[in-house]
Amino acid sequence: MKTKFYFPMIFSLLVMVMSLFTACSDSDNPLSDTTKPVIDLNSPTEGQVLAIGSEHGVHFEMELSDDVMLKSYKIEIHNNFDHHSHDTRATGTTVDFTFNRSYDVSEQRTAHIHHHDIVIPANATPGDYHLMVYCTDAAGNEAHVARNIVLSTTGGDDRHH
Repeated sequence: MKTKFYFPMIFSLLVMVMSLFTACSDSDNPLSDTTKPVIDLNSPTEGQVLAIGSEHGVHFEMELSDDVMLKSYKIEIHNNFDHHSHDTRATGTTVDFTFNRSYDVSEQRTAHIHHHDIVIPANATPGDYHLMVYCTDAAGNEAHVARNIVLSTTGGDDRHH
């Protein structure tokens, strides 16, 4: 009679102990990740002047990292002016420049990003703009960095060697 009582109790205890040893740790489970990724944007810098109409794309460089796994990043550029102007050019000769593109960096914990994908057309409206970078990790945590940049027809310092 005693063996009938002890057997289910010992079996239950054994199952609980085995489940503790085989369970995933929190660091292996992307759903338990609550830490945002880290963005270290090297270029463009705050206040950098970028050339309108340059045949070379804007030098864009950054480091991304996450404690578990990265997923994607997005670059967005939009104007930061209130549309009043003292410009003597005819209306409609320029357009407000926008850029919005996403990139996949899945299956990486760190990524060095360097490209020249952002090309500012010759008819872009000069002025103040915001450059935003968003990074999302595999668990859906998002970080962002914002920079003020200036688009100019008289030159810029967006070239590198």
